[in-house]
Amino acid sequence: MSGLAFPYLKEIAERSARAAVLADKKGDVEEALKNYKKAIEALEKIVKLYPYSPTTSAIIAVLESYKARVALLERKIVKASIEHESPGEPDEELPQEAQADSDSPLILKRITVAAKPNVTFDDIADLEKAKKALRESIIYPIKRPDLYPLGWPRGVLLFGPPGCGKTMLGAALANEVNGIFMYVDSSHIMSKWLGEAEKNVARVFEFAREKSRKGTPVIIFIDEIEALLGVYSSEVGGEARVRNQFLKEMDGMLEKGNSKLHVFVVGATNKPWKLDDAFIRRFGKRIYIPPPDRDTRAKLFELYTKHISLSEDVSFEKLAELTEGYSSSDIKDIVMEAYNRVISELFEKQGGTGKPRPVTMDDFLDVIRSRKSSLDLATLRRLERWAEDYEAV
Repeated sequence: MSGLAFPYLKEIAERSARAAVLADKKGDVEEALKNYKKAIEALEKIVKLYPYSPTTSAIIAVLESYKARVALLERKIVKASIEHESPGEPDEELPQEAQADSDSPLILKRITVAAKPNVTFDDIADLEKAKKALRESIIYPIKRPDLYPLGWPRGVLLFGPPGCGKTMLGAALANEVNGIFMYVDSSHIMSKWLGEAEKNVARVFEFAREKSRKGTPVIIFIDEIEALLGVYSSEVGGEARVRNQFLKEMDGMLEKGNSKLHVFVVGATNKPWKLDDAFIRRFGKRIYIPPPDRDTRAKLFELYTKHISLSEDVSFEKLAELTEGYSSSDIKDIVMEAYNRVISELFEKQGGTGKPRPVTMDDFLDVIRSRKSSLDLATLRRLERWAEDYEAV
């Protein structure tokens, strides 16, 4: 029953939203309100029927924007009735998700990183194999394309447990390449979910091709790629169309005329098994980002404390030994919590005046005793098996 309901409700939501925006732009407040409310009603039913769909959070975001617009229009009506003026003045506050083709550059503005992230490969402890693979797959072909007569990988998949450096590697990559870095996640693509998701995918790739034709390399970094391109038992149709559009666009990069363009898709995921084989094949380079080993954990403690005053008894090697199985993110949190305790003590004992005392080994030990690793052993084993099965670096 719910499978039949989806296309019907989707059609109502699309039709009502477009009518609402059109009326809104013309200043017809009553007509706009009527249609926004119809769209809201249909979307709320979809959310109720498909609560576990990977696009539900994006649909809820659209819902909230429509509800906010309704509240604003209703306030304008009340104000106009008090002041005896017409509420029907179009403005610039239309919900972004409802503007369809009229604001096609919007998604490009939202995902194109204007300033390079303030992180480089040197700021990332270890992960030398991953850095080497990224240099070979992306940086070297950009610098010397003449050395690659057979082409180069267009898709690179970074996978591993959460908090171990995948997104940070993507950010550092932007600093290594003198080009455009586009940061994409499911909310960017699916925020215009009402018939617009596939168009958003096409816009991203067309923008990337256009810039690359003019000599500027482009990296499309897709964070949590499984949320956008994974296969789910409860998907409702839109997800499959988005996946198909991505496949079409990635295949299009290898067509004549595009094969020498410097457009790269870098995906990051904690759950690579949710991607189907069609996508996995298109990510020719698959790089496993493991939890930090003992030496790397020691380097992480040193890296995260370089701007903090430490007492002489702090041993990075001992801290690394005590944090076996912890992620890079866990270690950063341990350092932050230990330092925050010192700052809190400064406020409680000295009213926030003077300098904080150095962070001691006992401060770190207290935090570690109360903080367990965020990594799951069963998931780690599954990731390692997947890396073996798919011949990852």
